[in-house]
Amino acid sequence: MKVLSIIPPMTQLNTPYPSTAYLTGFLRSRNIVAVQEDLALALVLSFFNPVGLDEVKISALEVPEIYRSSSVNFFLDYFDVYQTTITAVIKFLQGKDSTLSHRINTRDFLPEGPRFASLDAFSDEETGDSLAWAFGALGSQDRARHLATLYLNDLSDVLRDAVDSRFEFVRYAESLAGSQPTFTPLDEALKAEPNLMDRHLSNLTIDVIRLHQPGLVLLSVPFPGAMYAALRIAQSIKNTDPSIKVALGGGYINTELREITDSRIFDYVDFITLDSGERPLLALLEHLNGKRSRSRLVRTFIRGESDKVELMNWQEPDIPFEEVGTATWDGLPLDSYLSLLDMLNPMHRLWSDGRWNKLTVAHGCYWKKCSFCDVTLDYISRYETASASLLVDRIEQIIAETGQTGFHFVDEAAPPKILKALAEELIRRKVVISWWGNIRFEKTFTPELAQLLAKSGCIAMSGGLEVASNRLLNLMKKGVSVNQVAQVTKGFSDAGILVHAYLMYGFPTQTVQETVDALEYVRQLFEHGCIQSGFFHRFICTVHSPVGKNPEEYGVELVPLPDITFAKNDIHFIDPVDVDHDRLGQGLKKAIYNFMHGIGLEEDVRTWFESYDKKIPKTTVAKNHVANALYD
Repeated sequence: MKVLSIIPPMTQLNTPYPSTAYLTGFLRSRNIVAVQEDLALALVLSFFNPVGLDEVKISALEVPEIYRSSSVNFFLDYFDVYQTTITAVIKFLQGKDSTLSHRINTRDFLPEGPRFASLDAFSDEETGDSLAWAFGALGSQDRARHLATLYLNDLSDVLRDAVDSRFEFVRYAESLAGSQPTFTPLDEALKAEPNLMDRHLSNLTIDVIRLHQPGLVLLSVPFPGAMYAALRIAQSIKNTDPSIKVALGGGYINTELREITDSRIFDYVDFITLDSGERPLLALLEHLNGKRSRSRLVRTFIRGESDKVELMNWQEPDIPFEEVGTATWDGLPLDSYLSLLDMLNPMHRLWSDGRWNKLTVAHGCYWKKCSFCDVTLDYISRYETASASLLVDRIEQIIAETGQTGFHFVDEAAPPKILKALAEELIRRKVVISWWGNIRFEKTFTPELAQLLAKSGCIAMSGGLEVASNRLLNLMKKGVSVNQVAQVTKGFSDAGILVHAYLMYGFPTQTVQETVDALEYVRQLFEHGCIQSGFFHRFICTVHSPVGKNPEEYGVELVPLPDITFAKNDIHFIDPVDVDHDRLGQGLKKAIYNFMHGIGLEEDVRTWFESYDKKIPKTTVAKNHVANALYD
């Protein structure tokens, strides 16, 4: 039986989401015929061409003038220019026509819609050049890619405003699936008359089904924003050939659908599997080939008797991490991904810039204590490693297949011991790669280890500083201190490794004072070159986290959930500390955006909270706190 794995819209456009590559590589290692397709990229490219833009124009003209957004009006006014330039811009962003950068940089080639207004904030006072500060005289390719990305973002806004209000490049129809207690919103959307976006996706689905003629289709749903499109794909498959079996899996499924009881989803799919997919998939294939009964499926939801959802959970060990095989990107259009540059910050841009081979150094998290994390779920709790020799074998195999030497290690937190061994093995075998990944900023990452990692090809690291408050770091069991983070990140930066800090606000019992102090710590980390990038996330309490399991330990009270038959994840809580975290968050995000561009580092951090309607206290953090920590 041939297995087709599909990446549904929307994930990312610069590189394939790795789930299908992992599964396809694993299946082939077991001599199972397996292929893969990326319909996320295909859907976007189906619009970003002259014919696709013609269809968008028709939809835009159907919007009454009074309701047209500025993006739609600009698109209609400059439609001829868009249609003339779109093919060339896509080829440029795919790396197929670098010489176009010269025309793009003239600022007379591309239509500059509303998204280009953001450039005004960075205009050079002497020359008036809005990008000179960022790229200088030698950065013509990056400069052009940033302009071309703004151009695509304008077109994305038109797709949202004129074709499908749910559309975004990475969060398509997210609100229909994320923490939805009932399947009804999705069901109604799927039964509604297909719009232009739906029709494009359906046509693409039918094409790949006819091409591959699979017996089983796997839909990997990593985020809520991929669920609607995944089910539209499933719907098209069933309408084309009802005999094809369809299975759902992926991060969103594993997190939010663990207690599903609404059987209506099985109008679209046949199976829903949980957690690591290798063992459930082998059991499912044996079942479909008549070698295993339905009752012996592994971690798999089905529609049972009396139209009830049943979880078949025959107990079998998972496939060891060392035996899952090597990911393969065979069959994916590696030369068609778009290398976007939507953020000028050199570290932040890595998520959307360049095609990275995504690889996992270890399964799960070796720490698995953080209070905000879903530590009870398999993808965190089951920690397994592979030898450095095997990891480098996989790296060499992937390079030989893809021709690409860039790697993004996508671990929850890559273990320092494994990274050290991996770096030594890369150096010993003279394997030249560029790589980056996610870690805990723990003291094991000494300056000496940072230098070793840099020598092996490490170019960037991301990690969680979270609340930047020692009291709250202890409460969330992060296992690090602010001073320790300063020392570790400085060690990386001194080794030439870019550093991104994941930051958090709104953690239980967090006060306004602690929020202000956290921003002051962050300001000083930027000021002293410890970090080059960061992002503030709003704390969300989930049912699988320690806070969700034991709220009394964190001084909060959970709000009872409604009756849930579909997605269960986020849960509201009552915090005894009365703080408008959403309003404070606006200031935090504005500040971090400016800090990443080297702006505002000399200002009092209170100025970023000007929209907060209560008095903002002065920071209690000494101005030289981080400087002292670095020489402690």
